[in-house]
Amino acid sequence: MFVLELTYTAPLEAVDAALEAHVAWLDEQYAAGVFLASGPKNPRDGGVILAVAEDRARIEEITAGDPFVRAGVCAYRVVEFVATKTAPALERYRETPG
Repeated sequence: MFVLELTYTAPLEAVDAALEAHVAWLDEQYAAGVFLASGPKNPRDGGVILAVAEDRARIEEITAGDPFVRAGVCAYRVVEFVATKTAPALERYRETPG
């Protein structure tokens, strides 16, 4: 499982110009079963995405396709972790360490 932290690297006007394409890209990732939750940070200086994928390389490939990245308005920080406890709705993503 991955926590993806987006940090805006451009003014909000530039971010907003790419927002529609970014939301369409998010929708594609939700449909593919990669993204579980997402939203803007407060204050609005970026966002957070909770994602699942087979490995970090796949997540890095996916984030490279974000219209925000292609427009040069955000940078990603990728944190990989093992979800040993989850809410019941996320039970299928639970892992046993080791």
